[in-house]
Amino acid sequence: MDTAYVVIPTYNERDNLRPLTSRILCQHDSLRILIVDDNSPDGTGELADELAAEDSRIQVVHRPAKLGLGSAYREGFRKALDSGADYLIEMDADFSHDPAVLPLFLEKIAECDLVIGSRYQDGISVVNWPLRRLMLSYGANVYTRLVTGLKIMDCTSGFKCFRRSLLERIDLDRVRSDGYSFQIEMHFRCAELGARICEVPIIFIDRRVGQSKMSKRIVREAVIMVWKLKLGSLLRRLFGRNR
Repeated sequence: MDTAYVVIPTYNERDNLRPLTSRILCQHDSLRILIVDDNSPDGTGELADELAAEDSRIQVVHRPAKLGLGSAYREGFRKALDSGADYLIEMDADFSHDPAVLPLFLEKIAECDLVIGSRYQDGISVVNWPLRRLMLSYGANVYTRLVTGLKIMDCTSGFKCFRRSLLERIDLDRVRSDGYSFQIEMHFRCAELGARICEVPIIFIDRRVGQSKMSKRIVREAVIMVWKLKLGSLLRRLFGRNR
């Protein structure tokens, strides 16, 4: 049976972690969980170790400090690939991503290289966000599509499933961005490689416990990153370089 690793970066997610891992593992027999904890002061890392001791399908990576979402996913991807993952799934720890969607991801990945859980595939499917944040997210996606030419409705989605063979073609050491930018950059690099990308509609529900990790720095980085990606792509075409 193919194995799918759900990579979950955590920072102060202790209250969410046990119910989340329980709900994930009951969705499909092929699912495994890799928690990447950034030395959470609330004890998330210690709880993750307890869960791993209780269930061999759970693994934990401990990092010394809060080093960023992008680097957490890069480290998690490498660990999951080394562990033999056939599919790799990005998922938030705060229940904004519904574990019940995971079987659909595993169904769709059979015909795609990347399956994206989209908040904007069928209109706007976001619950409990203030209007300002919703406008920021939706506007960021419109802006990203206009600048980069991506044909993805939810360019900043953090809920998705990669085929192993696709991730192995991406040089993760060259992916330096974080937050919104990390999601955009990964989508862009996948599209450049000619990946078969599909989106499935999801309902995104704002976190029920804890605080959002969004910051002005993350937004600024995303604004700049889309131009770097576009210009880098143009230069590679001009000089005939693959990367």
